[in-house]
Amino acid sequence: MDFEVGDIVKLKKKHPCGSQEWEVLRVGADFRLKCSGCGHQIMVPRKLVEKNVRAVKKA
Repeated sequence: MDFEVGDIVKLKKKHPCGSQEWEVLRVGADFRLKCSGCGHQIMVPRKLVEKNVRAVKKA
């Protein structure tokens, strides 16, 4: 899959705040994602993101 900084990805599992949407802040071997609900930022391996993504809204 092709991801760009600024894209909004919807993942399979919800964040504890209840949001499923994450903004892509960094792309590479690891992704930096920011929760659209509470603003929490995480680093996730590319393989895990590609496996768990349901939809992508392009920036």
